[in-house]
Amino acid sequence: MSSTAQPTTTLWRPTGPVELDLVRALDWRAWPPRLPEQPIFYPVLNEDYAIRIARDWNVKHDGAGFVTRFEVDSAFLERYPVQRAGGETILELWVPAEELAEFNAHIVGRIEVVREFR
Repeated sequence: MSSTAQPTTTLWRPTGPVELDLVRALDWRAWPPRLPEQPIFYPVLNEDYAIRIARDWNVKHDGAGFVTRFEVDSAFLERYPVQRAGGETILELWVPAEELAEFNAHIVGRIEVVREFR
């Protein structure tokens, strides 16, 4: 019996050390639940945008910034319209906090750290 892989979309997430520790505790397979003051989970659509946030915001606020990369089932992502949060390449998805568990269930493989800033 052969299986066909579902198409996936690569997403990035700039993150600080606290969130990264929670991802590690989830065996690199899921994002932790949002805090009450975080009603939306924001993965981004390109590495350059993630780098800018990790380097310019996370380092200043958290002492370190990390860029993570992960794959999500493309068909599932169709429910989230791409949001332009600024310039042409500042693109992100807005995942409501209450949908994060379902979003996590559609991650294919592991979340990996691809860049680190201190």
